[in-house]
Amino acid sequence: MSKPMVSKYLGGYSPDVQQQVQALLDNQRSGDWLLKKYPQAHGLGSERALYDYAQAIKNEYMRSSSPISKVIYDDKIHIINNALGLHTYASRVQGKKLKSKNEIRVSSLFRKVPEPFLRMILVHELAHLREKEHGKAFYKLCCHMEPDYHQLEFELRLYLCHRDRFGDLW
Repeated sequence: MSKPMVSKYLGGYSPDVQQQVQALLDNQRSGDWLLKKYPQAHGLGSERALYDYAQAIKNEYMRSSSPISKVIYDDKIHIINNALGLHTYASRVQGKKLKSKNEIRVSSLFRKVPEPFLRMILVHELAHLREKEHGKAFYKLCCHMEPDYHQLEFELRLYLCHRDRFGDLW
């Protein structure tokens, strides 16, 4: 019953890593491990705080990139898109000019997670301002903004496995 859950979130990882995560879950040690490493959730529950946080990351690493018009929590992302966050880009003609809007939507289930997890998601979505595809340049940019990007992504996926099986931690 729990094995498909591990492959759902960790399908791109080696069978050995998946087995280690499965053992952590089966022995009910995933929650203790996560709480020891990340004892508390972030305090960015409001959309204004989320926007300001994303804007600060963007200003530090991607000042010359297109502006962000909106950063919000979205209740429908995880269910419909099976995604952690989304970057949307809309172009409109206004007179003789082409105006564009960049929006970042973060799944609402990340309102109460540790700050490094939220940062990893925002870094991922911000990287899409420059790199639309998930290629080498995209992940290089993610790692530039968050050196622990890949480790945080893995630990977030571990948390999602834990959450599906045992519920929320924070």
